[in-house]
Amino acid sequence: MEILNTIHKRKSAVLTTIIMLLLLLLIFFFGLKYLDPPIESGIAVNFGTSEIGSGTVQPRTLIKTKVAPEVQNQDQVLEEAAPSKQKESAPAEEVLTQESEESIKIKQLEKEKRDADAAAKAARIKAELEAQKEADRIQKEQDAKKQKLDALIGGINNSEGEEVAGQGDDNIGGDKGKKNGDPNAIGFYGTGGNGGQGDYQLGNRRPLYKPKPAYKCEEEGLVVVTIEVDRAGKVIKATPGTKGSTNRASCLLSQAKIAALKTTWDPDPLAGSKQIGIIKYRFSLAE
Repeated sequence: MEILNTIHKRKSAVLTTIIMLLLLLLIFFFGLKYLDPPIESGIAVNFGTSEIGSGTVQPRTLIKTKVAPEVQNQDQVLEEAAPSKQKESAPAEEVLTQESEESIKIKQLEKEKRDADAAAKAARIKAELEAQKEADRIQKEQDAKKQKLDALIGGINNSEGEEVAGQGDDNIGGDKGKKNGDPNAIGFYGTGGNGGQGDYQLGNRRPLYKPKPAYKCEEEGLVVVTIEVDRAGKVIKATPGTKGSTNRASCLLSQAKIAALKTTWDPDPLAGSKQIGIIKYRFSLAE
């Protein structure tokens, strides 16, 4: 082509084509937009000067609105038009159906509240009865223990105020001794215990069988054994050499434990499943 016969013309044609394409793209993407018809907003409403009116011609001047006579409620008109005899003969079922759902819900809530109050009152009464029953049981156990303690240690006077026989080396009536002593012992002084075979301490319970530990070594001193006794009076556990022991030689500890496990105590059905006490054994080479 003679039009593009030189390199400069060809470059100019290419450059012109590129520029035109760019302009077309700019116009296509960023050009002005036109909407036909324009977007409507809302709904067209006729011009007027009052809330009511009639006719098909738009008035040019302001007109007065005629006040229409008040229309009675349709239900009231029908009710007045109906004969009075029909009112009197209305069935009772029709009156019941007029009860609103709200009143039904209120009655249901009141019934649920009454039921809940009754259940709470019954639970409170039951709890009070159980508490009273437990208090009576505890009081009964305490009274039984007190009676047993009174029977064990004796009393100064009987129920009629008369003096009862006692034991002691004083001129005043009473049962002289220690609560943890031996009823068959003849001594009245000291810290208490059960004599030469050991010092037995288990609350108000006394030992029934007190075996003497074997003495098989050249050792002496005090061995304290902690014991656990069940309700039947059997020693279920013995731990020798506890606090207060002055000699913890293995030969003394083993014999003290054997003797403690063979010891039996008076039964106490009101005691705990295990009652803790101590037995003190004094080993002396002079014996």
